[in-house]
Amino acid sequence: MIPTEESSGRKRAIEEKLKQEEETLNFIRESLDKSDQLTNNMVSILSSFESRLMKLENSIIPVHKQTETLQRLQENVERTLSCLDHVISYYHVATETERVIREGPSGRLEEYLNCIAKIQKAVEYFQDNNPDSPELNRVKSLFERGKESLDTEFRSLLQRHSKPVPPILILDLIGSDEEIEGQEDGVIEHLPEGILQDVIRISQWLVEYGRNQDFMTVYYQIRSSQLDRSLKGLKEHFRKNSSSSVPYSPAVQNKRKDTPTKKPVKRPGHEQDSRGRYHGEAMGDKHGPASGKEDMLDLEIDTYVYCISAFVRLAQSEYLLLMDIIPEHHQKKTFDSLIQESLDNLILEGENIVLAAKKANSRHDFTSVLSIFPILRHLKLTKPDFDKVLQGTAASTKNKLPNIITSIETTGAKALEDFADSIKNDPDKENSMSKDGTVHELTSNAILFLQQLLEFQETAGAMLASQETSSTASTYSTEFNRRLLSTYICKVLGNLQLKLLSKSKVYEDLALGAIFLHNNYNYILKSLEKSELMQLVAVTLKNPGRQYQELIEQQIKIYKHSWLRVTDHVCVQNMPLLQGPKLKDKERQMIKERFKGFNDGLEEICKIQKSWAIPDKRQREHIRQQQRSFVQEAYGTFLLKYGTGVNFTKNPDKYIKYSVEQVGAMIDRLFDTSA
Repeated sequence: MIPTEESSGRKRAIEEKLKQEEETLNFIRESLDKSDQLTNNMVSILSSFESRLMKLENSIIPVHKQTETLQRLQENVERTLSCLDHVISYYHVATETERVIREGPSGRLEEYLNCIAKIQKAVEYFQDNNPDSPELNRVKSLFERGKESLDTEFRSLLQRHSKPVPPILILDLIGSDEEIEGQEDGVIEHLPEGILQDVIRISQWLVEYGRNQDFMTVYYQIRSSQLDRSLKGLKEHFRKNSSSSVPYSPAVQNKRKDTPTKKPVKRPGHEQDSRGRYHGEAMGDKHGPASGKEDMLDLEIDTYVYCISAFVRLAQSEYLLLMDIIPEHHQKKTFDSLIQESLDNLILEGENIVLAAKKANSRHDFTSVLSIFPILRHLKLTKPDFDKVLQGTAASTKNKLPNIITSIETTGAKALEDFADSIKNDPDKENSMSKDGTVHELTSNAILFLQQLLEFQETAGAMLASQETSSTASTYSTEFNRRLLSTYICKVLGNLQLKLLSKSKVYEDLALGAIFLHNNYNYILKSLEKSELMQLVAVTLKNPGRQYQELIEQQIKIYKHSWLRVTDHVCVQNMPLLQGPKLKDKERQMIKERFKGFNDGLEEICKIQKSWAIPDKRQREHIRQQQRSFVQEAYGTFLLKYGTGVNFTKNPDKYIKYSVEQVGAMIDRLFDTSA
């Protein structure tokens, strides 16, 4: 077959392609040969490097090990030198700190404590490592000396900087409870802040490192003395200012609306007392101003009441101070010891007041016995604060206030009962009775006592209730106490009424006895009406005012009966019928005797009763008016019928001495010695 041109072209193309592939294959083969050659060269180089590296390592490693050993040796030497320096420093502690310890901690407490800390570490080192070393004794001695110096510094700081609280500040604190807003939580600065921090720091060290509790005894002794001095200073302040009504500080006075000269002292913690008011008005009218003895008694009461409040506030403040200085588990015991002297003195004063009240009671000086009432009231009001302050103290300490309260209650209750009995047993002596039938001293004293008792209603009721054993006494306290007091007042008034009736019989003239009873009953009624006594009596008695009014009217009737011996002479009903226009001698004589009997009786009774007294102006006018109407009516009727209606004498002026108007004028001058 003859090849064509087209097939020849394909053949050439295939041959060219095969040629190109062969050339490529040859190039790859050459490249692989070069790569093998390079690889062999690299392997040779690496093998040579490895060989050199192994040689280097074999040379360096021994050197490195030697270096490490040298470094460890150096570190050991350095540590050894450091330990030697540390150990040697303990041998120098005594020398370095001796001067500071010898000079004491005053003025450089922190430096001193740092020295003590070094000494303490030295002691611990020698005890652990060289107990036989003479240095141990030296640092021990320094440590003990340092501890003693801290004890001394603690005492010195307290003694030098503890001052009694000024009376003015105490009174401000007491007054702030009621009168100055925003000062209720007033804080007393017992020690300057810097000194306080030093004292706290020393106490902490003594507890933690000093193993010493003696400083707590020192603390309570010094602070106890200051507490006692503060209270004594307050008493002295009252004594020096006894002429002033209110011993408040100027700070409190400026905030009080009333001035000291206008109102009596407002004792802390309760309503206004008015013992002075009753003494001034009720007793002063008759006996003059209160005696110096009574003034001293009032001062003693006020002082004691203020001291009670002062003790509470100062004790509270002392406990706050103590909490910062004394460890917690010793605080209650230390505080108990701290307040003992002042509390005992306070209780002793209360017992002395109770003893004085008992003596006054035995003398029947019941007004003086009333001195314990404001004290008892204040003690009861203050008791919650007392209990709070004394919380955690010994039972014997807590019981001191309840014991004095019980003692005062018992004394007061006995005084109340003795007062009621003294009225019932008051002797009926003629020399004790007034000649004019005015109010008896027993009545005025009894009413005065009851009026003063009004100022202490709750206290007096509680006193009486404290002697009750029934369960009712504790079930209905306030209302029950009020009923007891009402019953007591009614008992006193009942005893007084019976005793007045008995005393009235001392008067030979029944009419004067009636005036006496009238005056006393009227005085009692008016006194009840002017005070809250009437409301208290009404708790027990129904309408006591009407009962006394009936007694008064009854005595007026008895008094009016005394005039019958005068008016019987001119009573027309007692005259016989006349037998004709012309009188017989017997009839004329009878009329003369009637006029003469009336005149003599009128003059006599007016002369006698003119010196009698009815202090109540309204009652005096009322009795005069009633008596005037009665006598004038009887005399006027008799005069009209037998004086001007018949001719019974030639000398009528001899028998008809007084006109009806003159009789009335004479009666109007009854009960008036100046007329």
